[in-house]
Amino acid sequence: MSNRRQNRMLRAAILGVPLLFVAIAFVQQKIDARTRTAAKQKEELLFRSPALVKKLSLGYDPLLADIYWTRVVQYYGERVGLPDAQFDLLWPLLDLTTTLDPRLVTAYRFGAIFLSETGVVGPGRTDLAIELVKRGIAANPDKWILSTDLGFLYYWRLKDYQNASAAYLAGSRVPNAPPWLKMMAARIAEKGGSIETSRIIWSELYQSTDDPVVRKNALENLRGLKAQEDEMHLDELARNYHKRFGRYPSNMTEMRDAGMLPGIPVDPDKFPYVIGPDGKSHLDPRSTVKIPKGPSDRLK
Repeated sequence: MSNRRQNRMLRAAILGVPLLFVAIAFVQQKIDARTRTAAKQKEELLFRSPALVKKLSLGYDPLLADIYWTRVVQYYGERVGLPDAQFDLLWPLLDLTTTLDPRLVTAYRFGAIFLSETGVVGPGRTDLAIELVKRGIAANPDKWILSTDLGFLYYWRLKDYQNASAAYLAGSRVPNAPPWLKMMAARIAEKGGSIETSRIIWSELYQSTDDPVVRKNALENLRGLKAQEDEMHLDELARNYHKRFGRYPSNMTEMRDAGMLPGIPVDPDKFPYVIGPDGKSHLDPRSTVKIPKGPSDRLK
């Protein structure tokens, strides 16, 4: 082999060394990243016991809770929107976070949203979201905002109007809670078909506030509930009239004359109720009373 050829090979080898190191560094970086991710996942899987982590925190519970909360946000953000995304560690991480710092309200609020989302944006675990928020309410009884989160979960996720109304009502009893919580509780109770519960809530709101706007709104809703209950009672009487006479009454006077009414019933505006040919009662066109007619209309 000639000296010239040997020199060329030597120069090529010298020039190739830096490129080799760059390639090695690139590959090693990828390996390290995967190793760190795997190690982090193993660490998160290992420390699933909140009691154990709390003991190991050596009194730095709030600081460690902030670190874990940051990890919750990162963990969720890395997966949201990805096809076939798995959120298996979301609940354990939130469990750890809120055990370390039960006063970290943000973790309860946004953690519940993360848990209750469905499809590619969350695991669809409304049950765990409710458990998380209830834990937050127990640890933070002075935070009425958590009751609205619980009401939201029951209302929007589960269509459980009774528990949603109860959540808003419970929140309204927290000192310094805004009046609209009682309004929301009443409206949801109406949507769920509980007239009596709604009447109690609106009555309590009317009696406990000095705000003229709130009192007017409460009074209007109480008037509407009274008319709604009247109509339900009159409809039942009209059906009984049909059973006795083979037809529906044409007016309230016929039911009164049949001994089914002590007099002519009137709505809160003092207008007599009207009976239709189908036996259904309704308000006089001149009346200003507003009645929630159906589940889809009652929150409007």
